[in-house]
Amino acid sequence: MNETTEPKNEKVNWFAEIRGLALMLLAVIAFHSFIAKPFYIPSQSMMPNLLVGDRLVVSKYPYGYSWASISFHLAPRSDWRVFGSTPEYGDIVIPVHPERDEDYIKRVVALPGDRIAVSNGQIVLNGEPVSQEVVPALEIPVDPNSPCSATDYPGLQANSQDGSQICRIPTYRETLPNGASYLILDHQADYPLDNMDEILVPEDHVFVMGDNRDHSADSRASVLEQGLGGPVPLKDIGGRAEFITFSLDGTASWNPISWFTAMRGDRAWRTLRPQIDTPPSQSDRDNAS
Repeated sequence: MNETTEPKNEKVNWFAEIRGLALMLLAVIAFHSFIAKPFYIPSQSMMPNLLVGDRLVVSKYPYGYSWASISFHLAPRSDWRVFGSTPEYGDIVIPVHPERDEDYIKRVVALPGDRIAVSNGQIVLNGEPVSQEVVPALEIPVDPNSPCSATDYPGLQANSQDGSQICRIPTYRETLPNGASYLILDHQADYPLDNMDEILVPEDHVFVMGDNRDHSADSRASVLEQGLGGPVPLKDIGGRAEFITFSLDGTASWNPISWFTAMRGDRAWRTLRPQIDTPPSQSDRDNAS
C-alpha cells in the first residue's frame, strides 16, 4: 500500500517579506533621488513648451546633489551640496519653494554674478537686452487642461481652419547669451511683473522665470505672491527637466479607453533642452546697430 503524504503548510517568513519590500522601496527612493524621477505639470507657467497634463522625466545628477535632490522631500532643508555644478542658460530646472516643500519648474535666465532687470517684459542681462524675436502667434488647442479662459486669456480664443477651438497667443523667440533659444508667451502689456529693477544674482544662485511670462510666479515674484522670492540657491534645485514621456488633455476618466483617446500623441518624447543657436558676434551686433 502506497502511503500518501499530505503537503505541509509552510509558514510565511514575514521578516523576509518585509525586508524584501523595504529593499524595493529603498531602491525606488535611491533611483528617484540620484538618477531620475517622473514629474507632472500642474500649471500653465511654462507654456508653450510645457502644457498642463504633460508627464516628463527629471534627471537628478546634472547639478550635483543636495537636500532638494532627495525625492519626496525626505531630507530636512540644509546647506550641504556635493558634486555641485552650475546650470546653463536656458536649462529647465526644478527649484523648491523657499518656505514650502513644493517643487516648481522654471527656466534659468541668469547665472551667478549676472545683473538682471526686466523692462516691459524684456530681460536685460548685464546691461544688454536679451533678444526677443516676434514669431507667428502660437495656436494651442483648447481642451480641459488648456481651457484658454476669458479671465486668463481675454479675447485670445478663436477657431482654427478646421473649426476646432484654439488659443492664439502672442509668441516670441527668446535667445540667451549662450545661444539657448526657446519660445515664450507674453500677451499682457501691463502685467505687474513685466518690470523689475536690476539686481545682482548672488554666488551659488540662479534667476529663473516661467516661459508663460504673464502667468508665472517665479524669481520675479515675492513669496507672498506665491513666487520664489528672488534668485534661487543652487542647493534648492532638485534636478533638470529632460523630455516629455506622454501628455493627457484632461478628458481621461475611469474608462481605460479614455486613457488612450486623451493622449496628446504629438507631445511624447519631446526634448526639453533648449535649441542652441550660434550667438551673434560683436561685429554682427555692431553692424546691426
